[in-house]
Amino acid sequence: MLLPPIPHRYSNFLTGWLALLLALTVALSGCVPLVVGGAAVGASAIYDRRPPQVVLEDQQIELTAIHQLLQDPAIQGHSRIAVTSYNRTVLLTGQAESAEVVRQAVDHVSRLPKVQRVIDELTIGPKTDLVRQSEDIYITSRAKLAMTAVDLPDFNATRIKVVTEDGVVYLLGLVNPAEAEAATEQVRYVPGVKRVVKLFEYQ
Repeated sequence: MLLPPIPHRYSNFLTGWLALLLALTVALSGCVPLVVGGAAVGASAIYDRRPPQVVLEDQQIELTAIHQLLQDPAIQGHSRIAVTSYNRTVLLTGQAESAEVVRQAVDHVSRLPKVQRVIDELTIGPKTDLVRQSEDIYITSRAKLAMTAVDLPDFNATRIKVVTEDGVVYLLGLVNPAEAEAATEQVRYVPGVKRVVKLFEYQ
């Protein structure tokens, strides 16, 4: 059964509220100021170019990093940090109150076992509000959908991890140069994207 089309003047309003409700669900399910990037071992793992052991290591790195940051009173309550590990490279995004908080967070994560590199994309300033976070969630979902339009042999959009922070989209994955360019071009034109940062590892 098809529903009648939503008038244009209401579509943006409804989209915003749906994104906000999604963010509220996420926030209420675990009220912590840090976010785990998550590398779920599920159906997408079939297409993952990382060895299964590395996928599990990335999950462990994320969980351990979150635990370490939450245990430090100089960081907890003074930042909102998202941790994403891909192929033992850790991306830190979010906000911190000062450069010292950033330094301590990077130091904690860089000392973790198996971590090969830390990419610091933290900004100094106030934490983003729930509306901005909901918009970032929506951008991430649209970016993932946009990449399904890439028409290249052996390309699968689930191989690329998408992280969005304040409208900036970070792309991680094991790809070849053609895949990287095609995926980036698709994401660049997603509404709301301010900038695309390529953090790919090239095969």
